[in-house]
Amino acid sequence: MRCAVASGMRWSVHADSVVFPYLEFVRGVGRGPGLGTSPDVVVLTRDMFDEIEFDAAASGDHRTAAEQMISLAANGTQTEQFPRSEAFLRAGEQWLLADEPAAAAQGFREALADGGPSFVDPRVPLARALFMMDEPDEAEALIQQIEQETPDDPRIYDLVAELLVDRSDLRGALRWATTGVGLCLGRLGTGWDPDAPAQPAARPAGFSAGGDPTELRLLLSLRYRIRVDLGLPEDDYDRLLDEIPSGPATTGPATPAAES
Repeated sequence: MRCAVASGMRWSVHADSVVFPYLEFVRGVGRGPGLGTSPDVVVLTRDMFDEIEFDAAASGDHRTAAEQMISLAANGTQTEQFPRSEAFLRAGEQWLLADEPAAAAQGFREALADGGPSFVDPRVPLARALFMMDEPDEAEALIQQIEQETPDDPRIYDLVAELLVDRSDLRGALRWATTGVGLCLGRLGTGWDPDAPAQPAARPAGFSAGGDPTELRLLLSLRYRIRVDLGLPEDDYDRLLDEIPSGPATTGPATPAAES
């Protein structure tokens, strides 16, 4: 039986409908010593999920990718390098790309229930799925919960800001992006106010040899775009973009043009 999703109902995927056609691939990638000799034992690996993701990007069939990932997450053997929580999270992302937010929300809830590590807080994409499901109260409660915890990962501020931009909440997005920049710069000390005018900043630690300023630049670029949309004048944070070297993953303007 294929995966069925209904509002308010728990959904599941039977392993024999999705995993078996995929075993020829995973057998060669995901078996290791001490994990048994059964050909049906599948060890979760990042390469395995990357391959599914690449195929989905090429074919546009994100639903099949989500089904494969959720089955592997539920039935495969996790490792320290690739925990089950991350597998559920990536399955949820594919459900979002397939425009099935209810299934996506279930995947993100599974990641949260598992409690293991993942590359991003599952509550952020869960909030996105809830907004898509017209459940804004729960989504906003999740965002408030994250904010109250004052996370120390700049990527979370970037993702929440992007989500709020998509929701046309530019003021909220600017606050999250500015707080993320402040975190990158090590400026979130007692009494630091993300809504206060930016002051000239010292060169961030990311400029040191071997440092990675990519996340700071992404946040600054996002913040700049939001400020342009709001019609705000250039400030000291905007001018920081002139100084930060571009990384290979950097997007956004290389240098913001000064407003007259």
